[in-house]
Amino acid sequence: MRIQLTVALGSLLALPAQAADVTVSVQIPQLKVAEYHRPYVAVFVEGAGGQHAANLAVWYLSKDTSEGHGTKWLPDLRQWWRKSGRALKVPVDGVTGPTRPAGTHELGFDDSHPELAKLAPGQYTLVVEAVREVGGRELLKIPFTWPVTAPQAGRAQGSSELGAVSLRLTP
Repeated sequence: MRIQLTVALGSLLALPAQAADVTVSVQIPQLKVAEYHRPYVAVFVEGAGGQHAANLAVWYLSKDTSEGHGTKWLPDLRQWWRKSGRALKVPVDGVTGPTRPAGTHELGFDDSHPELAKLAPGQYTLVVEAVREVGGRELLKIPFTWPVTAPQAGRAQGSSELGAVSLRLTP
């Protein structure tokens, strides 16, 4: 009996751990405008009914510079601000960071990330919102299912402040 139990437990420990990988790709287009400022961007997750579920990234200027006025424009990320932003004390370790230049930026997470680990099983929406001083505002959404049991992919195309945004989930 003891040998069977040891073999059974050893077999379980030999199985690879299942960890979901989440990759978000955000394209910021190069705009040809007279006064260009890098956009503030929020990447977050909404649950059923549009309720805030998790913050994955918020890019903003952490201080006043010649390119912008620090946290002044965070409330212009309207959806994120109303659902989560106004309750946060920025900066938030592992979530907030500096604005990004034009180009494609990849964010990688796994299911042990503190914001994703708290998600209950269900249907969710990845939301990417961008706003620019002396510019426009854009919001893109990609639905997904959590936890990740099979590969999933989604894509949305922006038309002004955002380019292509993609979501890839792998178990």
